[in-house]
Amino acid sequence: MPVMLLFVLLPLVEIAGFVIVGGWIGLWPTLALVVLAVVLGAAVIRRQGAGLAYDLRGEMGQVRDPLSPMAHRAMKVLAGGLLIIPGFVTDIAALLLLLPPVRQGIINAMAARMGPVVRHGGPSDNVTVIDAEYYEVDPGSVPRRQGPSGWTQP
Repeated sequence: MPVMLLFVLLPLVEIAGFVIVGGWIGLWPTLALVVLAVVLGAAVIRRQGAGLAYDLRGEMGQVRDPLSPMAHRAMKVLAGGLLIIPGFVTDIAALLLLLPPVRQGIINAMAARMGPVVRHGGPSDNVTVIDAEYYEVDPGSVPRRQGPSGWTQP
């Protein structure tokens, strides 16, 4: 029900925002702000989307945890999407998401809700260790079967 309420209330709040801002600055400046927000949102999405794969590869190459940089980029892309949606309430939310302290606060709040996370095999109480024995088989010492394997027969 709360999601349905959001879909009903958000457009009403955005329309009220248009009426209020339009009353303050006029029709054409209001429309100009909406168009500017859409252009800015598209630019944010384009820039952040293009750098995501590059940053992910760089973080993994340096054997660092890529989750925080990816979360920051994902929130920037979300901010770009909110800027594209016409309305001043979503634009304010998007501009807040573009501020690094706000993004970091959201990441910290989400991390606190998720609980402890095991990263790179670090010590933790909830790690399962499987003890096993193994031996290596030389590929040349195993006889190869002639003909089709049992997996490819109809």
